[in-house]
Amino acid sequence: MNHVIIGTAGHVDHGKTCLIKALTGTDTDRLAEEKKRGITIELGFANLQLPGGISAGIVDVPGHEKFVRNMLAGAGGVDIAMLIVAADEGVMPQTREHLAILSLLDIPQGIIVVTKCDTVDPDWVEMVKEDIALAVEGTFLEGAPMQAVSSYTGEGLEELKAKLAELAEQAKGKDLDRPFRLPADRVFTLGGHGTVITGTLLEGTLHEGDEIMLYPSGMMTKARSIQVHSQSVKEAYGGQRVAVNLAGVKKEDISRGEVAAAPNSMTNSMMVDVYLSCLKDCGREIKNNSRVHFYHGAREILSKVVLMDGRDSLVPGESCYAQLRLEETVTAKRGDRFVVRFYSPLETVGGGIIVDPFPFKHRRNDKRSLEGMEIKHKGPDKDIVGHLIGDHSHDWTTLSDIARYGSYSLTDAKTYADELANEGKVIFIGKDIYLDAAYVKKVRTSMVSFLNDFHKKNPLKGGVKREELRTRLLPEVEIAKVDALLNHFIEKGSIKEVKGLISISSFKVEAGEKLQKLMDRLEADYKKAAFAPPATDEVIAKANDKQAAQVMDLMLSEGILIRLDPQIYIHSECYNKALETVYELIDKNGQTTLAEFRDALGTSRKYAVALLEYFDNRKLTKKVGDTRVRG
Repeated sequence: MNHVIIGTAGHVDHGKTCLIKALTGTDTDRLAEEKKRGITIELGFANLQLPGGISAGIVDVPGHEKFVRNMLAGAGGVDIAMLIVAADEGVMPQTREHLAILSLLDIPQGIIVVTKCDTVDPDWVEMVKEDIALAVEGTFLEGAPMQAVSSYTGEGLEELKAKLAELAEQAKGKDLDRPFRLPADRVFTLGGHGTVITGTLLEGTLHEGDEIMLYPSGMMTKARSIQVHSQSVKEAYGGQRVAVNLAGVKKEDISRGEVAAAPNSMTNSMMVDVYLSCLKDCGREIKNNSRVHFYHGAREILSKVVLMDGRDSLVPGESCYAQLRLEETVTAKRGDRFVVRFYSPLETVGGGIIVDPFPFKHRRNDKRSLEGMEIKHKGPDKDIVGHLIGDHSHDWTTLSDIARYGSYSLTDAKTYADELANEGKVIFIGKDIYLDAAYVKKVRTSMVSFLNDFHKKNPLKGGVKREELRTRLLPEVEIAKVDALLNHFIEKGSIKEVKGLISISSFKVEAGEKLQKLMDRLEADYKKAAFAPPATDEVIAKANDKQAAQVMDLMLSEGILIRLDPQIYIHSECYNKALETVYELIDKNGQTTLAEFRDALGTSRKYAVALLEYFDNRKLTKKVGDTRVRG
């Protein structure tokens, strides 16, 4: 069953609250000031039973110009709009402004109600209907049902309920599979219960006991209890008016406009990319860099408008992509609607749809930014996910975050990402990371350039260690993520890894005739020195060759020499003989001492210690007291 929200709109004192009371029996004027002044200041709510057993929530919003902010707070989540016009006054300024706001918020359908029909002649009612029909031309209410009623005599009320029931049957159901989201349009304290928030559950299902994160503050709480139309329930569904008793939250800790949502399901931002429309009848332009009041959900935030296509202003009736740079944090989703009002004088001038709730700061007239906004606004889902991955690849953003930015489930986002990977447009490297193919190519180009330069300067080195390559290429990225990308490059054959050193796949160490002679000479010297090799610095100095150190590194990488410590290298044949000797001594006596090992090799204590410690570190031997045993 669909859960439907009906919202009222219209000029002050045109009978909205009286109509709701006549339909539901509920007086939605709660405040003493409202009853005294006869106008609605705060939002009011009631439950309306429609023919066919449909239960609808009805929101009574303020009509007075000063209270448009509250009207905007109540309009979010509305499925059916009732534009109310009094027969004795007809279309008035706030009628037009409310109609414009409802259009900007993309209310899908509505009905026009002519109230106070008992106060005028029937011919006058027909004339008012004709004026209303002209006023709604070109809006979502053009051709909408129209019903004349009297809240005092009851005339037309049953017919109105029947028409509302028809519209309710046609209303599109909310997505209950998404994480729940409830913008708080009222916050109050209830004796014996604590802090309560109310709002329209825009999507998802909220259960009693569910953990809740309040955005943008990040405060964690729980749904202690839930009510729908004053009835306690165990769960509430998208499309219902809901009151939630929050656990462990003080009233002063939360304000209207915060969003109660599933933990980590939303994203805070100081900017939003939007498709912005300027009302054709507003009589004003929206200039680039102008300050406006930005209304989203129940939030009102001052913002600067940056028109992205380079124009100086957006004239009435025009639309374009823009970036709104906010003075406070907002929590939104792609596809949400918003309204903007002038900073001064305070009047509605436009609004539109959020195409990216977490964008980067764009340069004006940037071709890629504009293309991206259009894709996120109008493109197929797969292209939207691809563009979001492209935007956030340099941050190595997880697919979970990409799904949140695009308002997708993780399952759907992965389906689209995998399709893009099969097409070669993105690269999956594991760890929930998909990277744009162009970004991966850019990293590969930088890596190959670095390695080629390294090989040119160090022709005798087998390559660089992973640690150095990570630091050079992507120092800010997590080690595991960079390793996953390096493994991808190795798998694709761009690079190779041999003995812990990474090089270009085609690279091969070639000493050349001159350096080969130096290598042969050094190898002969180490063989001759056997178990008493010279210090490394002495060997390099004696060689009198700038590349002697590189030649020795090459000999290490090829296993000709073994490095016991920075100043003691030993020939591999001598090393193997030393290991064979220590094992013979241990096998003969069950253990051996440093002195026995030293004497068996015919060397000094210095070299015997270096060899035994090397064996111990590699668990070839084990020190027990003053002796060694097999490791």
